[in-house]
Amino acid sequence: MKIVFITTSAAIVWYMRRHPQVRRTYDRDQDTFRHLFLVAAAFALSYLYVTTFSEKHICWAFSIYLEAVAILPQLVLLQRSRNVDNLTGQYVLFLGAYRAFYILNWIYRYFTEGHQSRWIPWIAGLVQTGLYADFFYYYFLSWKNNVKLELPA
Repeated sequence: MKIVFITTSAAIVWYMRRHPQVRRTYDRDQDTFRHLFLVAAAFALSYLYVTTFSEKHICWAFSIYLEAVAILPQLVLLQRSRNVDNLTGQYVLFLGAYRAFYILNWIYRYFTEGHQSRWIPWIAGLVQTGLYADFFYYYFLSWKNNVKLELPA
């Protein structure tokens, strides 16, 4: 599954960068989020807050912290453009739903596997789900009122 996940992720990035129809829709003026700050913050947190100070655990913590905030540039771009097309809105919705179901899985496992918990993914998952909360709110309002999704300024 990891190979399929990595391959499809690489294919999506390639498609977004190389396909002329998709590349034409990119607006550099709207996309000004400084993503390197997120990478640097995740890297710093992976050294400061890790369960075991080893290369393997630091890399694991870095990936968890970075995954928690990786959607932030997309959410900021959607907020700036205000007008969200159906495909993008549904993509972000399902990414957030995936994370919310992950949290439900952690809660289930906490009670069925001897009350063991790993606080790093729990906190990162809650942060990531919290980042989606605003988007969820406006997505469900637009769905309920049967109107096109537009985010406030």
